[in-house]
Amino acid sequence: MKRIRISALILCACFVSVAWGQRTGWSEFHRPDMTRSNPYETTLNVSNVGSLVLKWSYTTGNQVFSSPAVMNGVVYVGSADDNVYALDASTGALLWSYATGAQVYGSSPAVANGRVYVGSWDYNMYALNASTGALLWKVATGYWVDSPPTVVNRVVYVASDDANVYALNAETGRVLWKYLTTPYGYIATSPAVANGAVYVGDGNGVLYVISATTGALLWEYQPDDYYIYSSPAVTNGVAYFGVSYGCNCVYALDASNGTVLWSHETGGGVASSPAVAGNTVYIGSGDDNVYALNAKTGHEQWSYTTGGNIRSSPAVANGVVYIGSDDDSLYALDAKTGAKLWSYTTGGEVESCPIVTNGMVYVGSDDGKVYAFGLP
Repeated sequence: MKRIRISALILCACFVSVAWGQRTGWSEFHRPDMTRSNPYETTLNVSNVGSLVLKWSYTTGNQVFSSPAVMNGVVYVGSADDNVYALDASTGALLWSYATGAQVYGSSPAVANGRVYVGSWDYNMYALNASTGALLWKVATGYWVDSPPTVVNRVVYVASDDANVYALNAETGRVLWKYLTTPYGYIATSPAVANGAVYVGDGNGVLYVISATTGALLWEYQPDDYYIYSSPAVTNGVAYFGVSYGCNCVYALDASNGTVLWSHETGGGVASSPAVAGNTVYIGSGDDNVYALNAKTGHEQWSYTTGGNIRSSPAVANGVVYIGSDDDSLYALDAKTGAKLWSYTTGGEVESCPIVTNGMVYVGSDDGKVYAFGLP
């Protein structure tokens, strides 16, 4: 049964992520408005993206599910070989690596103020020196940390499979607050931080909205579905996310109170996180399709069928949608029509979420490699 519980309807003023002081990078899973789109990309476009070539690849010791972050000419990414890597963004040369105590699985690094923040299956959240990889601090949670962290106003927001959402002081790691969601409601999604609130979904299918400053519950919504693996995108007063194993839907909720604005059913579980650009929501589904939905109505504008389940989340830049598929491929699609502009077949499923910045596309693959593509 659908459920909304509201503790407070009026949210605080909008927070701005300090990680995005520079425009020439993609420093964490989300953009500042939590939409996974890069409005500053001007090199790659619909006309030339078909000419992308492999610039370099770097081989780690295991699968790369983690999504890259790029800042100041460095690519940061985690691997299931337990390591966090810093690679030269132009050449792929190894700058440093740091070994955590277990796999760096779904947690994608966030880079802010000279630090790299990332979670590990050793139950810890880490802060590393972005230049050297030296450990600055680590904080123990109660279970795996699959969640990609989000850094806003010198606070690191991250979730753990111990069912808690954490707010950590970005400089010291001190726990400012933590919020326990549904017991056993493991959380692999990335917190979206907007309007003074933290939006996060758990494995029991509940979307929680929590005060970013106090950790108090503002409201929650539970649709007629079982799991939320999709990280919310919050923009223009609307929260977008996907749900799996019920109606397999994409939802749009009023970001202030949880009122359902629309839902759109796909043919498979929606573990992909939405990207929002202009008036369109882009998202992948377990039915092998990429969907473009009208952001105001949920009306399907187009869909594109790949050869496999889509767990990767799209990135949108300059009229192009980039997304990976379990058919081992990375795709570039026309954002207006869904026409395929380019694709590249890696050696494994592409669950990692691509990023686009400075005329380059970066993504990880289950073949254990990090790939970088650019124009000839």
